[in-house]
Amino acid sequence: MGRRLTSIDGGRGEQVPEEPRATVRQLHDRAELPEEEQPRLWHVVLSVAGKVIPLAELRAGLEQLAHDHSFFLTARYAADHAEIRYWEQARDLHDAAAIALRLWGEHKSTANLPPWEIVGLEVVDRPTYHKRIAEGFGDPPPHLGGVHPY
Repeated sequence: MGRRLTSIDGGRGEQVPEEPRATVRQLHDRAELPEEEQPRLWHVVLSVAGKVIPLAELRAGLEQLAHDHSFFLTARYAADHAEIRYWEQARDLHDAAAIALRLWGEHKSTANLPPWEIVGLEVVDRPTYHKRIAEGFGDPPPHLGGVHPY
């Protein structure tokens, strides 16, 4: 049996909601910002540690975090620590680091993450990250994407 296409709300003749128009205006306004104020991509490595918890529970929490955070790249974990690597979009290093330092705490309850503390943070801009990889100094993640044990 073949698939049948059906119409959806928002098709021809219906009024476009205000929200997409506002989003387009925001993108247009952002494009008019000077280059130094444009958002940039930052590679973040966040290390957390704490009391031992069951691996299945930790993995489920990290997988939920990956689902919730759009630029999530990869996570490695053990029973008492984890490392999360992802891309963050921010105006400058200060903003990217501030967002990264809030990530674990803000998602602790929604992703059921353990009450661990942040024990390490590295934030580098995209050109620096790619230069490190090209020169053999930065280790690319052993598994690209997803949540994996050490």
